[in-house]
Amino acid sequence: MSMVEPPSNAAIVPDSRIRIVLVEDHLILRDGLKALIEIEPDLVIVGEFEAVDQCLAGIDELQPDLVLTDLELPERSGIELLAHITHLVPKARKLVLTAHNGEEHVRAALQAGADGYVLKDADRDELILAIRTVSAGQQFLCEAVANKVLCSYLSGGASRRGAATGQNITGREREVLTRIALGESNKIIARSLALSVKTIEKHRSNLMRKLNLHNAAAITLFAVRNGFTGEPESAVGFDTALQRNASVS
Repeated sequence: MSMVEPPSNAAIVPDSRIRIVLVEDHLILRDGLKALIEIEPDLVIVGEFEAVDQCLAGIDELQPDLVLTDLELPERSGIELLAHITHLVPKARKLVLTAHNGEEHVRAALQAGADGYVLKDADRDELILAIRTVSAGQQFLCEAVANKVLCSYLSGGASRRGAATGQNITGREREVLTRIALGESNKIIARSLALSVKTIEKHRSNLMRKLNLHNAAAITLFAVRNGFTGEPESAVGFDTALQRNASVS
């Protein structure tokens, strides 16, 4: 593990950079990620760990803004780490960077509290975008992952739907939620359901209030995590919808 320590004679000034903890067991990859990330003046790696237990032992002291972690780690998985971070450092955002693109890995990470998911074959620009998006309190799914997960849920149909929270979500709100997650605009949803745009806006507002969601990307992740993606009669093309929702604010 390594941590960033300022020089003893440095002036104490507010640091507005995004403080990142990096969890990756391959040293050469960890060094490469650090070099790529710290090119950006607003990003800094404040801690590096190769295993879950090491990270859990040091993260409370570091108090990072974001944890960037792999899923496949020695002895314990990144899934366990995600769940523990939520309790140890509630403010820390959690971004997964992994080679695993299977639906089971994505779903497990989201359910454990991941705020974003990026594959290791992503280019540098996509990784930096994901870091900044997640750090800003939004959610990020790389397009390939979002497409695979939502398509899988859709193919499973209604049997995969489940109760998401104790909140009272009506049948109509569920349908609107599903369509928003697929990227449909209020106008398209209104036309499909034979309702006014104003009525759809009201349903959307009620959903966000009940579920404490703040944007379309959050709705998409919520729908995926909780099995709300059913099979609406019409939906915009997945490529366009998922690209828009992957990083929308």
